[in-house]
Amino acid sequence: MSDSRISGLYRKSISERIEVLRERGYLDSKMSAMLSGGQPLLPVRNADHMIENVVGVFGLPLGVAPNFLVNGQDYLVPMVVEEPSIVAGVSGAAKLFRDSGGFTVTGSEPVLIGQIQVSDVAAPDQYIQRLETAKSALIEFANKLQPSLVARGGGVRGIEFLQHELEGGEPIVVVHLHVDTRDAMGANVVNTLCEALGPEIERVAGGRVGLRILSNLADASLVIARGNVPLSALDANADTALAIRDGIVRANRFALADPYRAATHNKGIMNGIDAVAIATGNDWRAIEAGAHAYAATKGRYRALTDWFVGDAGDLCGELKLPLKPGIVGGSLQSNPGASLGLAISGVTSSTELAELMGAVGLAQNFAALKALVSSGIQKGHMRLHARSVAASAGIPDEIFTDVVDAMIESGEIKIRKAKELKVVHASSTVPQLLRDRDDAAAGKVILFGEHAVVHDRHALAIPIDRAVAADIEEGQHGVRLAIADWGIQQQWSAGSTGLDGAAAIVDLILRELGCTTRDIDLTVNARIPLGMGLGSSAAFAVAVIRAAAKFIKMSLTNADVNELALKCETITHGTPSGIDNHVATFAKPILFRKGNASGPTVVHLDEPLPLVVAASHTRGNTKSLVSGVRGRYENNKALYTGIFNSIDEVALAGVEALEASDYGRLGELMNVCHGLLSAIGVSSPDLEQMTGIARSAGAVGAKLTGAGGGGSIIALCPGKTDAVSCALVNAGYTIIQIRI
Repeated sequence: MSDSRISGLYRKSISERIEVLRERGYLDSKMSAMLSGGQPLLPVRNADHMIENVVGVFGLPLGVAPNFLVNGQDYLVPMVVEEPSIVAGVSGAAKLFRDSGGFTVTGSEPVLIGQIQVSDVAAPDQYIQRLETAKSALIEFANKLQPSLVARGGGVRGIEFLQHELEGGEPIVVVHLHVDTRDAMGANVVNTLCEALGPEIERVAGGRVGLRILSNLADASLVIARGNVPLSALDANADTALAIRDGIVRANRFALADPYRAATHNKGIMNGIDAVAIATGNDWRAIEAGAHAYAATKGRYRALTDWFVGDAGDLCGELKLPLKPGIVGGSLQSNPGASLGLAISGVTSSTELAELMGAVGLAQNFAALKALVSSGIQKGHMRLHARSVAASAGIPDEIFTDVVDAMIESGEIKIRKAKELKVVHASSTVPQLLRDRDDAAAGKVILFGEHAVVHDRHALAIPIDRAVAADIEEGQHGVRLAIADWGIQQQWSAGSTGLDGAAAIVDLILRELGCTTRDIDLTVNARIPLGMGLGSSAAFAVAVIRAAAKFIKMSLTNADVNELALKCETITHGTPSGIDNHVATFAKPILFRKGNASGPTVVHLDEPLPLVVAASHTRGNTKSLVSGVRGRYENNKALYTGIFNSIDEVALAGVEALEASDYGRLGELMNVCHGLLSAIGVSSPDLEQMTGIARSAGAVGAKLTGAGGGGSIIALCPGKTDAVSCALVNAGYTIIQIRI
């Protein structure tokens, strides 16, 4: 299988997740279609053949946990479970373990134990001696009963004899058959062997055979999973990391000493293992029984794990328990969902599946203990409540997770709050028709450097991804342009004179690409507003250039697109800096300076920026605003040179703060930059009110973005994106984007 690291899987739609799994080879086209159909994975007709009195199929969520690296092999783990936080917990834990080499897991041969009870044994020691003498013959007799199993490398590996005294003093002898069942779970095979061997035991040794059945304490098939997490991965703060490490070690010792704690501790382990067992069609009840029985084999019920401090100070963990799943058998074959789960896991033997289950159990135990000693386990239960509230409020799928996260962040898990957040997130979500467009052009926000960039200073810009997309088809009467999102509907003859605005841009593109003789219908979709300082004109130009090149089957590099988009920008802005078209084309955060021969510097972000973008009630006119600032600069060069230099210093300092994720410093610089932009006369009453609202609601920094004179603001809101967004929406403003 391919790399199991899948970033941001939880933020994708169900269909997008299925497509990612298909692209990476975890699903074939048939499996993808089965999941995409939205029907139960287990048809009712199949269910009717599995148990009695079937009236329907009961559903549970099927999820996947990425990031697992077990014995050097990548795995995507299928999990069927209804409790929130489990899939997320094991995925996050697997990522931490992965960074330290992943999990090392050893599994025994896939041996299951069958028991034959023998009563009426007056002298147990002598009786066992008679059985010991016949042991080889008994093994040979049993293996002749299962020739196909023996041919696959399985069969009875050994027989052992135990004696017990029942309540009241009655002695019994118990015969244990150790049966290698290969890739089958093996219950039926073992039960059949026990049934058949009983009379043979009576024949060779006497006694009266009673129960003949497998044991679910499969301690002949032990799995040992190990892994370690360095302190630096537990928390960025060294003291906090130490507290978490030592807290987990103490919690494990508590579970080793107290059966009441151990019961919940081990239940957490089985949260992960059971979910994999169900997803792969295995008997999770048998696995549960064996695990809990094994936890009590030392005379007191204890934790199944051991967490301790390693020689290098790392947190080290070990899980040891019996696991005897199967990957073949009748019940698995009758359940398409089980076949799907096994296919996702990629395992090829029952031992490999057992080892994967062991890694999941250790990961889940780590996730639960880490939550207990830090944020607390109640966080997961609050998420369950928040999801229920979001469902009751009718939150659509594409923003469901965002609204749930926002309610938890706000502390208000109420239907009223969910509906308020629905308005915020619905307005900032990328529409499906743009989400799937690789040719869409980016919008932009200027973080620092507005106006100063026109005067050869630095500007820092960040893209608004997939902002504008265009499509061209054969038309009938010249050029027809439709941009419903901007209220534009125009038609003209290619090569006409006197065109302006969007028509002039389209005409320039058609002339440059040599397709002015074609009749075309041009449709544009946009999720950023026009004239709000978000790079709409450059994004429009880039989207149309790509659509036109596709229409005439011309191959253009991004450099070609960028060069032509700059020509288009002169129509809109007169003397553009070139930053808008560059961001629209390449969709990368950049530090830009006009005329820099080496080009812009790409800025790398380690995480999405908690930035709220909001539009005011008034459009700004970039050309007139740039012209006005230039005029004031010509009248007072010394003053404006000093201001431009200050904006330049702020932009360069902003890059350092941004790359360090120092949001306090970044917000402070944003506030300073807004003040400098106000000083050169490009703010407005609307923008001042918006920045004030954002800061009052918790933003650490807020400023106008783009040319100003109206347009938009950006607000940096670590931990407060939804609070700030709601405050702006309640004041009548429109949210364009949450997080960039």
